[in-house]
Amino acid sequence: MIRPLALATALALVAAPATAQSIAFAQAPEQSFGMGTGPTIEAAIKTARAECESGGAYAEDCRITSACDDAGWSVDVFVQQQDGPHWHEIFCGFDSRETAEAVGAAVCDRQVRPYLLECATVQIWDSEGTPQIEW
Repeated sequence: MIRPLALATALALVAAPATAQSIAFAQAPEQSFGMGTGPTIEAAIKTARAECESGGAYAEDCRITSACDDAGWSVDVFVQQQDGPHWHEIFCGFDSRETAEAVGAAVCDRQVRPYLLECATVQIWDSEGTPQIEW
């Protein structure tokens, strides 16, 4: 049974305004990608979708794949199965670049995912949404 005080406290935390930069990522498979930041998660999502659409994808194809109210550090990992399908797994909200890098390495652990043909961290963003890996 949920106690009223515990429920009220949990709801207050969920509804609390963001005190840090938010970040969101949108992907349209095989078409486009978008990343957005903003003062709220809603603003970050809106910006990520707009960037995805401006890359040539239809609005309905730009799906939010990751979003964090407190951006922290983010990592984008390219993953490809042995039989061909590939995608990006994006995680955000980490306390440091080192943590984001460790998550990227864990995602690519072949002991856990032996079916992968290719897997690599392809981008890391700081808490302001600035890319850290130059291509």
